[in-house]
Amino acid sequence: MNDLRCRLASGTDLPAVVRLRDDAARWMLARGVTQQWQPGELGVEHFRKIMESGELWLAEKADEVVGAWELWWEDEAAWGPQSTAAGYVHRLMVDRTAVPRGTGRQLLRVAERRVAATGRELVRLDCLAGNARLTAYYLDAGYRAVGTKEGKPQPGGSFKSFTLLEKSVRDGAEAASLT
Repeated sequence: MNDLRCRLASGTDLPAVVRLRDDAARWMLARGVTQQWQPGELGVEHFRKIMESGELWLAEKADEVVGAWELWWEDEAAWGPQSTAAGYVHRLMVDRTAVPRGTGRQLLRVAERRVAATGRELVRLDCLAGNARLTAYYLDAGYRAVGTKEGKPQPGGSFKSFTLLEKSVRDGAEAASLT
């Protein structure tokens, strides 16, 4: 996985991110995960807004986008107003046809290092309540479940319930280089 390069996205990357997200949604649907993501749900404008208010990160292999995630600096819709400094990871995704197992975990570590580098103490994320496989994935990555959020607004106006998870990056181990 040493040939993986992570960087902030630019406007020209947005169509590739939309394709990656739609492919990840189709992958989930093919495996019976029907409530998480839907193809066509998020377009270029969604990711452009993320770039304006937070960070959109890409993982590239041989100049092809093979992974991405959003990094937010607040998430009141899920976590409410917070005094604790945290970074919020959203939409962690990989191209499962182009990268080996473990790449998602590698991208999560890059996100954790980025949050730690800003001086924040926690990385937070959420996943659909009832998605036991995804919750287990994050628990295995060192996160702990700290609650649920009922009725979080979603794209298209629907509302869903989510498990809230967090991980401390206070010890500074995650503050190493981003690549």
